[in-house]
Amino acid sequence: MDTTDLGLDIFDPDRWGLPADAVASLAARLHALWTRFRPCFTTTTRDASPHAWVYLRGVLTMTSKRTFANIARRVVSPADDGQALQQFMSDSPWSAQAVIAQVQTEVAATPALQHGGRLILDESPDAKAGLHSAGAARQWNGRLGKVDLCQVAVVLAFATETVWTWLDGELFLPESWFGPELAPERTRLGIPPTRQFASKVELGWQMIQRVLAVGVPFEVLLCDDLYGRSQWLRHQLRAAQVVYLADVPVDTQVYLRQPSLGLPVARGRKGRPPTQLRVLNGVTPVEVREVVGRADTTWCRLQVRDTERGVLDDRFAVREVWTVHAGEVSTEWLVMREEGGQPTYALSNAPATTPAAQLVEWKCGRFGVECANHDAKSELGWGDFMAQKFVAWEHHLALTILAGWFVAQTKVEWATQHAPDAMLAAALGVTSLPTLSGANVRELLQAVMPLQQLSPEQARRLVVKHLVDRSRSTRSRLKAQLRERGPT
Repeated sequence: MDTTDLGLDIFDPDRWGLPADAVASLAARLHALWTRFRPCFTTTTRDASPHAWVYLRGVLTMTSKRTFANIARRVVSPADDGQALQQFMSDSPWSAQAVIAQVQTEVAATPALQHGGRLILDESPDAKAGLHSAGAARQWNGRLGKVDLCQVAVVLAFATETVWTWLDGELFLPESWFGPELAPERTRLGIPPTRQFASKVELGWQMIQRVLAVGVPFEVLLCDDLYGRSQWLRHQLRAAQVVYLADVPVDTQVYLRQPSLGLPVARGRKGRPPTQLRVLNGVTPVEVREVVGRADTTWCRLQVRDTERGVLDDRFAVREVWTVHAGEVSTEWLVMREEGGQPTYALSNAPATTPAAQLVEWKCGRFGVECANHDAKSELGWGDFMAQKFVAWEHHLALTILAGWFVAQTKVEWATQHAPDAMLAAALGVTSLPTLSGANVRELLQAVMPLQQLSPEQARRLVVKHLVDRSRSTRSRLKAQLRERGPT
């Protein structure tokens, strides 16, 4: 349709739900968020919340190199070296979990998020140059698809069709970190003595329990096959009455007819009587990849949703299966999706009355955590983190979650208070309009909260300070080398 026929100015910000007064209020919105969370940064001896304000402003308005020193220089003063901010992040005893819990409480209390929410369990690896940061090790980096030197965060995201944010996270510490040889390193980095090795699956379950305790509303938990393959985790979720749809590997075994478990009849009078449950009705398991080509597996092409890249439609198949774990027979849905000729598989404990279309929609719903991970790393400074200590990592996580909640809450409230003109979709020839991105919100915030701009003289002095610091660092290393070599 020709837009001129509708008489619309498609570039009018007001029509897109961006009135000038709403944009101008962004600075006040951020300040109000900081004010609500100020008690979380107050300890028995001091109020560290001003540093939280500086850090939030930095990660939300700077575009790159969001280190302690750079944030302090751009937000506070060109003469600020960032030492106070580093102490706030690396040594101050304020509770990161208190910040995260309050974010979860606010999510739970938001009316617009009461329906259609999903929890998504995932991990976020970050490459490291050395082994001196808490949790750094040569381990699987899912983003690169190989073993690499990295830290791995296990994260729990909350997402709807239009908003997403991290809700919780845990630093995965490989089992090697708990050996006696690394005890001095654990002490140096402030890893709590009470911390014991926990697998990624166990860390994920801990976070899910915290979210359940707060009452965050969600209709389903989604996860990839790293977590979905764990029958223990799926059992825990069923026991907690959490509906899940969990991706599973191709070799996952399922039953196509309901197995009957029981103790085999003892043969003769000799020997001990059987004590382990067995399948008694002759049903044998099959791998999920064997289900794809069976005559009784019905495939159909379904249109899941419209996306900015076009219509999302693939071939899907849904059928009832049974699994056995720890002497328990469970009925689950097997949801299969063919993407580019390659099937993927998921198991779900959704009720028997759940429409296949709903299961299919959930199967395609993990994009929310991809968006949340991208925003955290690219828009909120997660990827710029350089501190080594465990508490610094936890503090950075808490403030990243808080910044992400600011963006998500802004999007939610603006969608209600300043809805775009419905005629725009028709004018542009699309079925639905795109929503604000995290980058969009940050661009608007940058305009109303400009960072300090260095004068030419300040820039000259800052560069000289860098050169002096580098020279002193070189001198220190040379002196250390001379001491190691001894007298000549």
